[in-house]
Amino acid sequence: MRFAIMGSGGVGGYFGARLAEAGHEVTFIARGEHLAAMRRDGLRVSSIEGDLHLSRVSATDDPREVGPVDTVIVAVKAWQVMEAAEMVRPLVGPETLVVPLENGVEAADILTETLGERHVLEGLCGILAWKAAPGHIKHAGVSPFVRFGERDNHKSQRCERLKAAFDVARGFTAEIPDDIQAAVWSKFLFICAMSGIGSITRAPIGVTRRLPETRVMIQQVLAEIAVVARARGIALPADAEARALGFIDALPEASTASMQRDIMAGRPSELHSQNGAVVRLGREAGVATPVNALIHSALLPQEREARGEE
Repeated sequence: MRFAIMGSGGVGGYFGARLAEAGHEVTFIARGEHLAAMRRDGLRVSSIEGDLHLSRVSATDDPREVGPVDTVIVAVKAWQVMEAAEMVRPLVGPETLVVPLENGVEAADILTETLGERHVLEGLCGILAWKAAPGHIKHAGVSPFVRFGERDNHKSQRCERLKAAFDVARGFTAEIPDDIQAAVWSKFLFICAMSGIGSITRAPIGVTRRLPETRVMIQQVLAEIAVVARARGIALPADAEARALGFIDALPEASTASMQRDIMAGRPSELHSQNGAVVRLGREAGVATPVNALIHSALLPQEREARGEE
């Protein structure tokens, strides 16, 4: 299968490398020093699932050089999805699938507005990985997985074909959930709680989940997100909050979320797509989200500065 990876950092770099290792035709869309390193030295992955070095990879900063592919994996930051949607147009042919793997719950909506409902699946992933250096991806936690499906949950041959393509790769599992919307919000639960608490405390998850005061905040964030999801018609499992907390408790002590790392480095972050989205979507549904609102408000001055906003 022909894949294009839009955004080749921790998420896109890892899953793209595994797909290329399995024999699929993969093109990485990247830029800057990361692109130069991949063109020169290939792509290296250091992983708890087994290291990997692709000595030669196909990489470009111009999707027009690639043309239509079978599947586009969109793995940019959540706040970059709108820009990415325009950039991937040359990659999308009549039968192309577009799979978002962002943190958040709105990426598929944004992609659909630009590319049309026919092409866009709903998707999510689980992995603790980042770009350690140009041309080098570090995977340090979580057994990687990809979950995806038709946005209305109907079963389709095209999803089965994509799952079969994923299944030949090592280093991650692929699943088509019965309810992909519930799966996306279930992932959003833990990543938003982890991102928010890590960003305001600047501490790794091992500290915040152990300290009673911050553990209570994690639980409050989870509870607010679950109420918002159900108010919006998402059929979250009854134990969704407990499962999210269990996932957080199982992470390596030193784990941090990508939003936290961006905020600590003074870079633009996914604040508006995570805790900010909880506040906004809660307001639309008539649900109060005071803890998420506090986190969003506390981080907003730094976010505006990172984006060069007044």
